[in-house]
Amino acid sequence: MSRILVTGGAGYIGSFIVRALSHRGHDPVVYDSLEQGHHEAVGDAEFVWGDLADQTKMYQILRHYGINAVIHMAAYCLVGESEQLPLKYFRNNLTNSLNLLEVMHQAGVETLVFSSSAAVYGEPLCTPIDEEAPTHPTNVYGETKLYYEKILKRCETSHGLRSISLRYFNAAGADRDGTIGEHHHPETHLIPIVLKTALGQREAVRVFGTDYPTPDGTCIRDYIHVEDLAEAHILAMEALESGSQSATYNLGNGKGFSVLEVLQTARRITGKEIPEIPAERRPGDPAVLVASSDRIKRELGWTIQWPNLAEIIETAWTWHSSHPQGYGDREPHPRSRKGR
Repeated sequence: MSRILVTGGAGYIGSFIVRALSHRGHDPVVYDSLEQGHHEAVGDAEFVWGDLADQTKMYQILRHYGINAVIHMAAYCLVGESEQLPLKYFRNNLTNSLNLLEVMHQAGVETLVFSSSAAVYGEPLCTPIDEEAPTHPTNVYGETKLYYEKILKRCETSHGLRSISLRYFNAAGADRDGTIGEHHHPETHLIPIVLKTALGQREAVRVFGTDYPTPDGTCIRDYIHVEDLAEAHILAMEALESGSQSATYNLGNGKGFSVLEVLQTARRITGKEIPEIPAERRPGDPAVLVASSDRIKRELGWTIQWPNLAEIIETAWTWHSSHPQGYGDREPHPRSRKGR
């Protein structure tokens, strides 16, 4: 059993990682400011309220709990906001994340799994995108992720930090019984927007671009179930603990689904009309983004358990229909506690 610090572990993907760690017999400790995360998502894991800007507290946590490895999820992730407020993103996603690396070095913690993003690729030259594709991010968010990947490589050279960076495509879905799921404010992801429209919380789904060179004219994206993402983090952490070298992996379904396919599938599952409104293309939106995840399958034995779009949306609908307001707690500064 390993003691794993999960920064941002009360967030959407982080909460699934925390639960997967517990199920695998590891002992997760959640470190989260709850700016974006939620108490209820943590479950029974050990929880510590904290900010990445607080080096002293992070060092104390690493030493007090005897942390063996870190899974670093904490970051701002709104692409549009990153363009409007670049300093906010550079400060949190880079400066504060550098604080984490410094205290890990001081505490002798030498393994880290990093939540990166497909945004590092920018507009791809071809699809499916593999890890050797050029990295030319088109927004500040993607730049922060790519810069941090480069920093991690330097840290390996300078003091032996081994890390695995996982480049996500589009996380989606929830657990089967609907106990934890996706709750963002504001919500920018397509599937929850579609399902909130089905619940009557939005008037219609705006379809940004209907004239792309795709079969139905709308963008095609790669949707991966959040539990498959969580499993990849566990495999990455266990590989590092077993002595594997640093690496970078894509995490995607390997299949592309258009905006209209998502809408049609959601209508069938929910039984709701779900109105749509055509809108202008958004700048920087490529026609197709689909991942090749062959490397992590080959090297770490990762397998996708949720390849079907309908099953992904069914789990998301179970969550949203049973939690129409998402999580109810928004306590800003809780004390350290045993997660409830």
